[in-house]
Amino acid sequence: MEKDWKLFKKKLGSWQEAYMDKLVEEYKSILNSDALSSDKYWALRKKIYEDYKSPGVLARDVSRSNMLWILLGLLQDQAITMDDLDAFSDELKEDIEQFIK
Repeated sequence: MEKDWKLFKKKLGSWQEAYMDKLVEEYKSILNSDALSSDKYWALRKKIYEDYKSPGVLARDVSRSNMLWILLGLLQDQAITMDDLDAFSDELKEDIEQFIK
């Protein structure tokens, strides 16, 4: 599990950055819509507030004991896919698959 922890710490930042890139594109779509400015503002505010809670934006309590939960959150929010976990141990991937099922 030490190898998984080191790999997780190495990849987390790039996963979050890629996820936030996706969110920024969604925000642009809101801002570029034909809606009223006030509607765009409130839609954007709501979306940012909801996205802030995602581990793809902010992973709270990053520790070995929370790594599995953070990975599950990233998968749930589609910030990563199972393919992103290819380099991780079979044990970790099996644990994740048990929770997904």
